Amino acid sequence: MPKDAKSFIVLSGVTRGLGRSMADELVARGHKLAGCGRSEKIRELKKQYPAHHWEQIDVTNEKQVKSWAEQILDEFGPPDLLINNAALINDPAPLWEIKPAEFSEIIDVNIKGVYHMIRNFVPSMVSRNHGVIVNLSSGWGRSTSPEVAPYCATKFAIEGLTQALAQELPSEMAAVPLNPGIIDTQMLRSSFGASASSYPKPEAWAKNAVPFILSLSARHNGQSLTVPGSSGD
Repeated sequence: MPKDAKSFIVLSGVTRGLGRSMADELVARGHKLAGCGRSEKIRELKKQYPAHHWEQIDVTNEKQVKSWAEQILDEFGPPDLLINNAALINDPAPLWEIKPAEFSEIIDVNIKGVYHMIRNFVPSMVSRNHGVIVNLSSGWGRSTSPEVAPYCATKFAIEGLTQALAQELPSEMAAVPLNPGIIDTQMLRSSFGASASSYPKPEAWAKNAVPFILSLSARHNGQSLTVPGSSGD
């Protein structure tokens, strides 16, 4: 999209980590946002940025996502950019020690949640042959480490899902699996512990990542990308 264009952006997982930092940076740059998260911290965004649309939504609940999407599309129209950021990571453990309920929740959020958002927002984008879908992947969607097998599985799935979606889109659209790099988030600390502090904070990351995400266009369709300058490139 043009460098100075103001866009309408839908973003999931806005209440913490990368999602919250992206929301802050996008608002600061003058873009219009509709964001969702399942935490009650969504109230903080409503108070801080009342001119934007924030809703407490569980992306694993297709009915909730559908109802919210209908409201958003009716009020604002199709988004120029859809960023699927909401995700969970498992507590580090060998795969055979992961409880079925935890495994299922990670699948539901990291894969089904992305599908629900795509199912309910992308048709409106396709109808006007315009827009970019960015699905947050991970370095662990392209390589593996021990004790995070469920998370790796979901991010490998996001890579494949997004590249297949890219083949289905009209010519002026794009779907991109994006590795954000290694950032000092609550999720990273669950795996890296105190050593996570040696990596960039989400706020610093967003100042670099957001302009890159906004620069994505049809020419990037289907490419597995990494935020430039991040610790994961």
